[in-house]
Amino acid sequence: MNRGWVLVAALLLAACGRTDFYHGPRSDHFDGTHFHNPDGEQGTGGAQREGFWQYLRRAAHERHKWPTSVPVTPSTPPARVEGQAMLVTWIGHATVLVQTEGLNILTDPVWAQRASPVKWAGVQRVRQPGVRLADLPHIDLILLSHDHYDHMDRHALRWLWRHDRPLIVTGLGNDVRLADLGIASQARDWGGVVHVRPGIDVILDRAHHWSARSETDKDRTLWTAFTVTLPGGDLYYAGDTGPGDMRWATEAAAHGPVRFAILPIGAIHKNGVVTGNHIGPAQAVDAFEQLHAGWALGVHWGTFELTDEPIDLPPTLLREALAARHIAPDRFRTTEAGAQWVVPATKVPTVPRRTPGP
Repeated sequence: MNRGWVLVAALLLAACGRTDFYHGPRSDHFDGTHFHNPDGEQGTGGAQREGFWQYLRRAAHERHKWPTSVPVTPSTPPARVEGQAMLVTWIGHATVLVQTEGLNILTDPVWAQRASPVKWAGVQRVRQPGVRLADLPHIDLILLSHDHYDHMDRHALRWLWRHDRPLIVTGLGNDVRLADLGIASQARDWGGVVHVRPGIDVILDRAHHWSARSETDKDRTLWTAFTVTLPGGDLYYAGDTGPGDMRWATEAAAHGPVRFAILPIGAIHKNGVVTGNHIGPAQAVDAFEQLHAGWALGVHWGTFELTDEPIDLPPTLLREALAARHIAPDRFRTTEAGAQWVVPATKVPTVPRRTPGP
């Protein structure tokens, strides 16, 4: 290993010397120290299997098939969207702005140029953010799914906290990471609930993934999906998830009718085969149907070259999967970064909503 990669490895080991993450009772997904997927198969790809320095070295030498940049025309969202109207803007990767009920909701805010602990190495962004950080409206709520570098951008989180003091909801242990940055957050286990205001809660749902920011802290924090209960039908964000037992969407659907779902479709292999850590378009369509969602946006593609998939493969496979299921393509879309989508209202079924726990 040359000196540069020795330095990268040292930085990664130093990035998280903390050992006092979450401590609590054991459960079907927590052994007292580390979290795991209760449906089996843990850490089946990416940096978890290789080690971080090998992962970054391979990124530097092998991932060169994508264009160096994709044209993006940034947009400026409105300050607020009131009532049950809903405006959705894909900013890039897993970062989405959802505006409804007078709330501005942001998922996994990442504006970094690299999904890496260092600015000079690692996977580089090819699609610039569809909304500039300074052009965001006041953010009220952030859904932070887990601590990987392509989902937890410390610089963006510090900026948002300094400017807006949003309510940040995340999985167990990630509150410790944020506290180190001077950021307050609400951390919960799967099934936990954070109250936003009357009629609107955030419920943390099971996802199938893993966590780490260095070689020393694997699976010390909990990965999660989210349901935001809304009067006009719920918002569901899957976070980062592999297939696992493919029951996590059905579990989330039990909360109540889903109006809009944000589902990952990328970080698969070039032949379309999924990894244990990421679903592909076909599994995303499965989840869409299991959720009985009115509408959905495909994310986690076309921004960071995380696998050997061609840059446009996920949207292509999504269109094919929707056609095979005879689902109208406008119901489950991909958009260009910065594009604004006015999500139609959905008739809310008369299925009673399950009351969230305490």
